[in-house]
Amino acid sequence: MSREYPDRPFVGVGAVVMREGRVLLARRGKEPRKGSWSLPGGAQRLGETVFDAAKREIREETGLEIEVLGLIDVVDSIQRDDHGDVRYQYTLVDVLAQTINGDIAAAGDDAAEVAWFSPDELEPLELWEETTRIIGLGYEMWTILQASSSSSPSS
Repeated sequence: MSREYPDRPFVGVGAVVMREGRVLLARRGKEPRKGSWSLPGGAQRLGETVFDAAKREIREETGLEIEVLGLIDVVDSIQRDDHGDVRYQYTLVDVLAQTINGDIAAAGDDAAEVAWFSPDELEPLELWEETTRIIGLGYEMWTILQASSSSSPSS
């Protein structure tokens, strides 16, 4: 089935990959949104869990291995053509992850470029509003997880 003008939505996974307070983004090499920065990720395969799909896609697009820390949110992306017909429809499952093999990322597969960004570097990228929202939620989760892992139980 073609991804353009599909007869059903595609399930995709995206990952907010964190490393030392920075988030990994990929410049899309294909439509939809070709040329724009987004979360790395891609389509879930038959027989694959969402978390396994996220791990595979990040490996394919960046060369990095990740540990998935949890679910952030689910986003519906529906793009219509000038006639109102659905040109693309994705159900995007976004997860929070951290790298487990360093921070040297190299573009591969569908990514034209990959790079790490701090929160103050995101605005000029003109990200899709849902990507910005998901990254914000990811930062909140990351901060909570970091605080809880660095605190020790009281006696």
